[in-house]
Amino acid sequence: MKKYILYFIAPLLTISALNANAQTGGVKKRTVAAKSGVVKKPAVVKKSVTPAEVTGMLKTSKGSFYKIYTANPGPKAKISDVITFNFIQKTGKDSVLFSSYTAGHPAQAQIQPSRGLGDMMDVFPLLAAKDSALVKIPADSIFKGHEEARPPFFPKGSFLSFVIKMEKIQSINEAMAERNAAMEKQKQAEIAAANEYITSHGLKTTSTSSGLQYVITAPTDKYKPVNGDTVLVNYTGKLLNGKVFDSSIEANAKAAGLDQPGRPYEPISVVVGEGRVIPGWEEALLLMNEGSKATFIIPSGLAYGERGSGAIPPNSTLAFDMELVKVKPAKKTN
Repeated sequence: MKKYILYFIAPLLTISALNANAQTGGVKKRTVAAKSGVVKKPAVVKKSVTPAEVTGMLKTSKGSFYKIYTANPGPKAKISDVITFNFIQKTGKDSVLFSSYTAGHPAQAQIQPSRGLGDMMDVFPLLAAKDSALVKIPADSIFKGHEEARPPFFPKGSFLSFVIKMEKIQSINEAMAERNAAMEKQKQAEIAAANEYITSHGLKTTSTSSGLQYVITAPTDKYKPVNGDTVLVNYTGKLLNGKVFDSSIEANAKAAGLDQPGRPYEPISVVVGEGRVIPGWEEALLLMNEGSKATFIIPSGLAYGERGSGAIPPNSTLAFDMELVKVKPAKKTN
């Protein structure tokens, strides 16, 4: 299914009180004679019709329809709280657009005043921990003024649906303390895994202040690059379990069973200091001389961090075998 960006915009305010009064007799209808003597017909008041899809659901002041499936005791989310929740996003025909369950982790958000229809901040404060709810947002309101962004599976009169499960509600201090503890635990686990890898491979590494560990396996006394220089590098990258995820060397790639169709197997070109490679590489390149070889153990904080990348899982320490094939010094400017 083609991916679309959904634009959530605040709906225009409508003056409904006058219409309500007119329907209940609060405002008497009367004809008004124009100067020409022609009697104007009374304005027709259109009654609001609730679509069948949201019949029986409650409506927030922003225009979101909702139904709470399970209402649990306990405090509800309030401004500045941090919530952890799972959700499934669907079209009106129940086609799943996104699921945090499938993604493998819940979402988090900090409760703020609602800025408009679709930010869900009008619904979250209605829920306590472990509550579940169905929320439906009119697609016509979401795409008002942005019709060019409306995908075909959201026709006129349809709804964007969310099934929400509120997993946890925390104060900002509680959430920060939990995150810091989790990060420290992850860091210690990474350090232990890296040390085990180093020991099992018989490496005698040097550590830098950043946490990078390395051993120069084939030293030279040739030119050492500086920022701005262009270097040509051969490399093979591995996870600590030994799985190769990338290599510029054809024999290594084939031995690892990598499928890299169309890739030229040759040293890659990097301008040192431009930030086009991971921080661990930037530091590593400055530690090598032209023609040298080295093994680098790069912690996730200097690699792909919490997000990971492709075959690299989140929070992965990486091992790189690298060869600095050539250094092309930057041209000096006067």
